[in-house]
Amino acid sequence: MAVFVLIHGGGSTAWDWHLVSPLLEASGHGVVAVDLPIEDVDARLEDYTRAVTEAVGDAQHTIVVGHSLGGFTAPLVCEELRSDGLVYLSAMIPMPGETFGDWWTNTGHDREAIPEEPYFNLVPEDLARQATDRERDQQGAWMSGPWPGKHPDVPTLGILCRDDLFFPPSFMRRQIRDRLGIEPVEIPGGHYATLSNPGAVAAALDHFAQRIVGS
Repeated sequence: MAVFVLIHGGGSTAWDWHLVSPLLEASGHGVVAVDLPIEDVDARLEDYTRAVTEAVGDAQHTIVVGHSLGGFTAPLVCEELRSDGLVYLSAMIPMPGETFGDWWTNTGHDREAIPEEPYFNLVPEDLARQATDRERDQQGAWMSGPWPGKHPDVPTLGILCRDDLFFPPSFMRRQIRDRLGIEPVEIPGGHYATLSNPGAVAAALDHFAQRIVGS
């Protein structure tokens, strides 16, 4: 089985994965989820990567999963760990040398009609409140610099959430096809499908692991 390395999005925490993790573990997988040092304005993506790889240690057969802004970190971790696979879950997919600011216009996201509260639709009210209570101040001078990575040459999965209001399905289909050259896997759930539909997230990840790692 695989060891899933779960990377949260901007302003968030590893808690976002707390419903998905036990489902993956029940399927026989290992799980590592860590809080990135996002409140440190001086922290670089290399520091984010180090925080994750140190938590993973010498675990083998890793699959790295990045959610939302975590798409900027996940490929770097994947390269460092020499992982078996990479997953973008409702994630930003950067291109080499692209800045965080440029991503929005380069992908056409700036032309999307995004509602005022796009993040926690379909998330139960209590869970949405807990997530909001855990929000952290996303910092990072790295966001104005060029992305230092590349897309690793490993099996890669792009998951879009059909009810996502922040990264709408049509936008995510285009981004995944254009930037990864693959067809997306579609699951029900909003941008935080880890909270609104953890079963669908875990099932998609387990299926991917079975395909590339096996039992």
